[in-house]
Amino acid sequence: MSIILLQKDSFLTLRNLHKSFGEVKAVNDISVQIHQGELVSFIGPSGCGKTTLLRIIGGFHRQDSGKVIVDHENIDDLPPERRPTGMVFQDYALFPHMTVYQNIEYGLNIQKINKGEKIERIKKVLYQTQLEKYIDRKPSELSGGQQQRVAIARCLVLQPKVLLLDEPLSNLDANLRSMMREEIRQLKEDLNLTVIFVTHDQEEALSISDRVVVLNNGQIQQVGKPHIIYNYPKNEFVAKFVGSTNIIEGYVDKKNNVYYFNNGKIKFPIEKPIGKKNFDQITTVIRPERLKIDLGSPVKGIVDKVVYNGNFIRYFIQVNGIKIIVDEMNKEDMILFTGGESIGITFPKKLHYI
Repeated sequence: MSIILLQKDSFLTLRNLHKSFGEVKAVNDISVQIHQGELVSFIGPSGCGKTTLLRIIGGFHRQDSGKVIVDHENIDDLPPERRPTGMVFQDYALFPHMTVYQNIEYGLNIQKINKGEKIERIKKVLYQTQLEKYIDRKPSELSGGQQQRVAIARCLVLQPKVLLLDEPLSNLDANLRSMMREEIRQLKEDLNLTVIFVTHDQEEALSISDRVVVLNNGQIQQVGKPHIIYNYPKNEFVAKFVGSTNIIEGYVDKKNNVYYFNNGKIKFPIEKPIGKKNFDQITTVIRPERLKIDLGSPVKGIVDKVVYNGNFIRYFIQVNGIKIIVDEMNKEDMILFTGGESIGITFPKKLHYI
């Protein structure tokens, strides 16, 4: 291994990574730096390169070019079992004939860790993952959440510098997914772990991550904190992939602080956009919850469809031929509109432009 000079706070660095399968560029010149103790999610549609990238870090795929650097050391020539990484696969890959204890112990036996240290490590990781009561059970005797914790414990006992999680919650029901997200987050905080979390679930990524990397067609679209990714997407792909959104094309009248769309047939007041010229053509991103139903608004529409989501109501509204999505929080005294009704919509004055 060679020593690499990097930014002071860089712990895991992916530098100009490329990986192709035939003519398909699964990873296309990806570079990102991750800090120690940071939980970063890779998200994107199927085939975007997120799992390939994770497998490159873990040594299960060899990149065509580029470098993987952990704690200032180039690990490209190391096989998976010698890398300072631990990977939890989507299907957990537990040994069905072994008990929980034996599954966790397996990697330590491969590394020929002495008996005393082995017992201490296993005892510690069983406590951290709350598995002490299940050491004699086999995977088939465990719930999905318990199996997932065994897979994580099997990695943690090897004391990796980077924990790699490949859609580890995809086989769990909604309530258990939420609980396990909190457990992973707490483990990361308690152990100061650096974690790479691959998921196709945008809500999951936003709720668990310190930062999010949005991928498409093997390339990074945006990197940032969850609230930045959600509120200030860099392009239309990120805006549409991360949450629901309204993409509206129009132009600004800076003199009168008005935004026009639908060929000027619809307008609403806005804050003067910085760096824009009068009557510039602008594409704006408006999240459904930023819009308000207001019967007194001059912008009128017809309710096309109503979707009840429990904590909020989603309205699909036709405004002069344009579909607008509005989310309204479910309040005890709210008015529930139905299809065919005419309602008004208030737009936010501060807009995000892409």
